[in-house]
Amino acid sequence: MRVSPLQVGQGLHEHLPTLQQLVAEHLEVSGGLLFSGFADIDVASFQQFAASFGHPLLSYEFGSTPRSRVSAGGVYTSTEFPAHRPIPLHNEQAYTTEWPLRIWFYCAQAAEQGGETPIADSREVFRRIDPAIRQRFAERGLLYVRNYGNGLDLPWQQVFNTEDRQLVEQYCRARRIDFEWLGDDELRTRQLCQGVAQHPRTGDWVWFNQAHLFHLSALDADTQEVLIDAVGLEGLPRNVYFGDGTPIEASLLDEVRGVLDACTIRFPWRDGDILMLDNMLTAHARDPFKGPRKVVVAMAEAYGQEGFQ
Repeated sequence: MRVSPLQVGQGLHEHLPTLQQLVAEHLEVSGGLLFSGFADIDVASFQQFAASFGHPLLSYEFGSTPRSRVSAGGVYTSTEFPAHRPIPLHNEQAYTTEWPLRIWFYCAQAAEQGGETPIADSREVFRRIDPAIRQRFAERGLLYVRNYGNGLDLPWQQVFNTEDRQLVEQYCRARRIDFEWLGDDELRTRQLCQGVAQHPRTGDWVWFNQAHLFHLSALDADTQEVLIDAVGLEGLPRNVYFGDGTPIEASLLDEVRGVLDACTIRFPWRDGDILMLDNMLTAHARDPFKGPRKVVVAMAEAYGQEGFQ
């Protein structure tokens, strides 16, 4: 749903009470709102807008992709992957047991070509997934295994926002993340998580995991071979299994990727656009692009589960 000002040139904050009402009435129905055509939006006003919905903006904890802090108030760059690489659909931090319910994207500069932020209805993805696959994910859960500090992925210091091993251990224990220090500066974590989830307010069931991103099959065959030769299966930067530790078939995840592709919705970014999503109801992605592009992100309203039971 695209929301534009009643009069050309009016600012976002002039309509804040009306916009907050629209969000209250429509966000958990449509899953997302696009605010477009408002005057004088910048990173500071974006931060104020995102923070105006009753929840402090969140820091990016236990991240899986590189981001940089844009402001001290909880605004970050979008994922800093090379421009030629697509980022598949996903719900933010669905690979763990805590995630934001709200996520905003502000387009400060649209790319010359490409760079869209595709979205998909996670309720529709859940409905379209083969019931047999859905049942396996729901009943068995997922085990995410990550290795940090081997030069192949993010270092643990960046993921946990600290240089202190004791703080890392405290974080992991509080969230039932198994951890193991390897060598001088390497860390391995394992966490049992949900494959599907139920929205706490709407009651909708959603497809909610990042198995198709963490699984070895997300990489091309040559990269898979190089990584396995270098560090072995156990040392891969990231991988995912069913909750009991048994492998997930690549063909199964290919089916999941096909459903995600079929549910994808694209729209062109315009400078000054703000996209607000319910992070459980709507997945997001990033298309490859050419030319400068600046899209920043804010998140709020932490929600979580006690781990897969």
